Amino acid sequence: MSNPSSACGPKESGPIVATTPLVKFLERVQETALQTLGPNGFDPKLYVDLSLKQTLSATVKAFDNLPRNGSGSVSAKELNRFEEEYLGGAEEDLELSSPVDFVPEPEHFLPKVKSSEVRAWALEVHRLWKNLSRKVSGRVFQNPDFHTLLPLEKPVVIPGSRFREVYYWDSYWVIRGLLASKMYETAKGIVHNLISLIDEFGYVLNGARAYYTNRSQPPLLSSMVVDIYKRTRDENFVKKSLPALLKEHAFWNSGIHKVIVEDAHGSIHTLNRYYARWNQPRPESSTIDKETASKLSDKCAKEKLYREIASTAETGWDFSTRWMRNESDLTTLATTSILPVDLNALILKMELDITLLANAIGDSATANSFRETSLARKKAINSIFWNAEKKQWLDYWLTTHPVSSEEVHKWKASSQNKKSYASNFVPLWIDLFHSGLVRSGSKKARLVAQDIAEKWVRTNYVAYKKTGAMHEKYDVQKCGGSGGGGEYKPQTGFGWSNGVVLAFLEEFGWPEGLKFDCL
Repeated sequence: MSNPSSACGPKESGPIVATTPLVKFLERVQETALQTLGPNGFDPKLYVDLSLKQTLSATVKAFDNLPRNGSGSVSAKELNRFEEEYLGGAEEDLELSSPVDFVPEPEHFLPKVKSSEVRAWALEVHRLWKNLSRKVSGRVFQNPDFHTLLPLEKPVVIPGSRFREVYYWDSYWVIRGLLASKMYETAKGIVHNLISLIDEFGYVLNGARAYYTNRSQPPLLSSMVVDIYKRTRDENFVKKSLPALLKEHAFWNSGIHKVIVEDAHGSIHTLNRYYARWNQPRPESSTIDKETASKLSDKCAKEKLYREIASTAETGWDFSTRWMRNESDLTTLATTSILPVDLNALILKMELDITLLANAIGDSATANSFRETSLARKKAINSIFWNAEKKQWLDYWLTTHPVSSEEVHKWKASSQNKKSYASNFVPLWIDLFHSGLVRSGSKKARLVAQDIAEKWVRTNYVAYKKTGAMHEKYDVQKCGGSGGGGEYKPQTGFGWSNGVVLAFLEEFGWPEGLKFDCL
């Protein structure tokens, strides 16, 4: 799957995972559409989500024969005619699906919610699962080469709007919401689909599209399995899931994601980073990536930037200044040169989860092995990431660039490498902050988490009443304000937002007298 990346030097090179012939062709259609239609309101993802009505060779031939003017552009009329004859719509490879375990009012739904107003709204959010439930069309299974959508066996819950496929870390909060809705079979089906990606590719992809095969996202599959197991006590589900979790752990702890660091005392530690196996514009965001790289004239510098952009997408963080050397310049992204403290904490949790799950099914050898692995990682996190002066665990910045992308790299730790980063205030990925506070074990931190949850639920409610929709992002500075910024127009739907609200209400509830509108 991996090939040498380019003729650029070792500082820019690294492994790549080649995309499919269909994706490459749809990128040509995308470029032509941009020429024809112009950049205003142009969504590059739309074009790489299209499917074929005829064979790729026949479609390419027809496309190459389209009449063009002197500048190489195709008229809007000719482009529309071509698309209607040869290409299927971006949403035609998914069909509406009615979840087998959905009921309008689940038994024992959100027992801690005492407010009738909040309960009524929570049931509205719960009913959105039906709107977001899909199954992959039989056409995708019959002719997978005609589609960029990957064939997944079980029904899925999509985020919504332009996101017409399953995404990895979105699925964690979707599952948390489904568990609150007592939809255990749907939650298990999502895990089944993610495991099928591990079986085929060796890791969970960023999303279920052919153009996402070059990167993953924050590893949360073990958390999904543990959460489902704690609700259902289904040992067969654990037995089916555990081999995939071992494969995912091996993926993150080998090759380009693995970094060996020597601490100030000479002890050697193994830690991890994000590193996409890609060095071109992302097909789903190509126009944006090319515009970002247009400041650079050197081909190898552009390839390096494209790798950093894709690696930043692998983090799930969007484009936070956390990953930049210069906070005002996106071309200074340096994600592959950072050991993120949260990624390593997630992998520590994965190791603890595997220990728990292995014990649950009587696999003491695996449990003991991963208990030892988790202890080593905990020691590494405290040694490399802890900053005594700030009393925080901070990201660790590698001081130089890797010599060879396929090697395991060894670095010396120094206090200067532990960087803090500016807060990126709007929009907020609320789950990052809330989860850390809840799991800290501190009563004070849990109270802060509850306060955050109340404010978050309130702003979702007010925005919903104003717009009639759940949103992807929210403005944390304005109660009821949806978030802006980023690479694309903020979306509605919205799978993970629904899950977060239901999970928060299940965990903390809502007392009868607590104000629900903006304070």
